[in-house]
Amino acid sequence: MLENANVLARYASICQQNGLVPIVEPEVLCDGDHDLARCQSVTELVLAYTYKALHDHHVFLEGTLLKPNMVTPGQSATKKATPEEIGLATVTALRRGVPAAVPGVVFLSGGQSEIEATKNLNAINQVKLCKPWTLSFSYGRALQASVLRDWAGKDENIKKAQQTLLHRAKVCNSNTRVGKRHGICLFQANGDAQQGKYTGEEAAASAAQSLFVAKHSY
Repeated sequence: MLENANVLARYASICQQNGLVPIVEPEVLCDGDHDLARCQSVTELVLAYTYKALHDHHVFLEGTLLKPNMVTPGQSATKKATPEEIGLATVTALRRGVPAAVPGVVFLSGGQSEIEATKNLNAINQVKLCKPWTLSFSYGRALQASVLRDWAGKDENIKKAQQTLLHRAKVCNSNTRVGKRHGICLFQANGDAQQGKYTGEEAAASAAQSLFVAKHSY
């Protein structure tokens, strides 16, 4: 953890020296049969190591983003957790380890299905505790899996794939015209979840499929 934290801090420092915003990603993998409390404990420890290293390397926290895991039980855990339990555990870990100076936390999906990642992000934003950061998403698999399946590499499927991507990702607020029709803002999926307004969806079965890959490496 010490070495990983120092590598992340050196990377962040180099980014800022070159005018870039570092996205610091201290991911705790979800492989294993550990419970929610164990993941929360380890996540808090990893965050502590990370921010100690960022401080030691004189990283300007206001010019960073954090990309962490959500606090979830291991993929092989016998006891599953509800989105509400995951939301509270995640926010609690962040409150204990992430300085308020950090402007945004953009979660990775970590092998969750697209639906799980959306539900859990929504629950995180609904937690009734002080959250001084913007809590959003920086998903890979949980934003692209359905899109890639719909596209299938065929030109005739491009429009369908684009609509699927918009459905999963669209973020709309009062300061943008994107997604507005007749003055109504069309919040969808993760855009809704970022604001704690996700109410579910009539999604394709593929969006509920697990995207977990054991011992996943990039």
